[in-house]
Amino acid sequence: MNAKTAVVVGASGGIGGAVADTLEAGGEYDTVIRLSRSGDGPVPLDLTSEDSIRNAADWLADKQITPSLVFVATGLLHEDGKGPEKSLRQLEADWLIRNYQVNAIGPALVAKYFLPLMERSEATRFAALSARVGSISDNRLGGWYGYRASKAALNMMIRNLSIEWSRKNDRAIIVALHPGTVDTGLSVPFQGNVPPEKLFDSVRAARQLLTVLEALKPADSGKIFAWDGTEIQP
Repeated sequence: MNAKTAVVVGASGGIGGAVADTLEAGGEYDTVIRLSRSGDGPVPLDLTSEDSIRNAADWLADKQITPSLVFVATGLLHEDGKGPEKSLRQLEADWLIRNYQVNAIGPALVAKYFLPLMERSEATRFAALSARVGSISDNRLGGWYGYRASKAALNMMIRNLSIEWSRKNDRAIIVALHPGTVDTGLSVPFQGNVPPEKLFDSVRAARQLLTVLEALKPADSGKIFAWDGTEIQP
């Protein structure tokens, strides 16, 4: 049986680290490669730098590593005093660009360079963290312009990728995953109204997401799924 490798992008974050730990403990994958901007892994990967993403993919190619799973566990909600906009007057071009750069463009570029490394004749999985608030049809409250729009853009990227890649590997599964509210630095400022039973620790969140991902079929490719396995409409 061929060795199976999983790659976790954003492995220095709360969810990413827990995903990598869970994959290692599960035993399904012979190797779990952790990539992040911090450089704790074998090669640094900065989601905002296409050169960095390309270099990480080149490193995998040089090592003749063919991942069966690529999990992009990254996201931006607040940074350096900036956070989700509550009204139109708070929109700023630079902050909108930053949201798109991290939440949509970065994962799409990971797909650009990492999908070609993946097996073409076997079942493979590519997943990226999205959010329920990126659903246009589910938006009833408004606000959070940059985060909502950038996650909606990611969901469209995932749909496009699934269509194109199915022509190369009809067993590939490419999806966006909503983890719920997870007790990490990303959600800390916004946990006040979250019921305790809906605030997940990162280990529980990782297990839930991987359970959902493992159960998906090629027919599910291009869709968005929540932590409990329910499909989220775009």
